Amino acid sequence: MSVAIHWTKVKNIVIAVLVPVALGAAVGFLVSRFMDYDMLEKPVLAPPGGLFPVVWTVLYVLMGVSYGRIKNRGALDFGVTSVYYGQLAVNLLWPVFFFMLKWRLFSFIWIVSLAILVILMAVRFYKKDAAAGLLQIPYAAWVVFASYLNFMIFILN
Repeated sequence: MSVAIHWTKVKNIVIAVLVPVALGAAVGFLVSRFMDYDMLEKPVLAPPGGLFPVVWTVLYVLMGVSYGRIKNRGALDFGVTSVYYGQLAVNLLWPVFFFMLKWRLFSFIWIVSLAILVILMAVRFYKKDAAAGLLQIPYAAWVVFASYLNFMIFILN
């Protein structure tokens, strides 16, 4: 493999990682003054608020690596790209609904739709590149857990 091809593949991964990480950071910054997580009644399994930015950064990195792997294989198609960017858009809107607008029940419905999109994305990724699909398992698990948290916060508050 030539150095130019190798560099292109590295560049694809780096860009694919930077997109969700940068967008996630931007949304986090925009909604940060509205975040009231520490003031809410939470269920027993609720993690400390400081854990969320760490978890989401890791998940965005995994998301980007997966997408970059598929791009490097030349396996991107409309279905993969649309579900990837669709779930990313749904993901990035959730904090707006939950924290800025305080729409807790709507946010629960929204995050359940995100969970469905993430599972669909993982399946589509897996069909193109098994590792890319498997890298989405932590994301799917976290979104299911976050759905539970969202629902319980709605009930308790």
